[in-house]
Amino acid sequence: MFSKKHSKPQTQIDTLIGAGTTVEGNLNFSGGMRIDGRVNGNVVALPDKPSTLVLSEHAQVNGEVNVTHLVINGSISGPVFVSEYMELQSKAKVNGDVHYATLEIQLGAIVDGRLIHTNMAAQDKVVAFKSSSGE
Repeated sequence: MFSKKHSKPQTQIDTLIGAGTTVEGNLNFSGGMRIDGRVNGNVVALPDKPSTLVLSEHAQVNGEVNVTHLVINGSISGPVFVSEYMELQSKAKVNGDVHYATLEIQLGAIVDGRLIHTNMAAQDKVVAFKSSSGE
């Protein structure tokens, strides 16, 4: 039950989308990324590698976000999938469903959507059953 190890959040920022910058299209990344500008597209971290996405107060993402660790103080319009830890800071605004394992919400943060807790331990224990008809 306690054997699954969580990855550490990335403390190093490998990629920066600066203020005043607009990216049109999907972003795939690994490691740490900070967004101070706008992204019109999905922001997805490479699977099976630890990742951290930080959205500053002025950041805007219009699309799906799928990462290991997420810290938001800006806005996201789209579904959010965080496999480990998510922090909604005081100026965070999310318009979409949020799938999370661990969540921290500060006073003032807004979520216009569903908060859906994903139990990773239960997902790891799923067993597929064979049909009794032998198919």
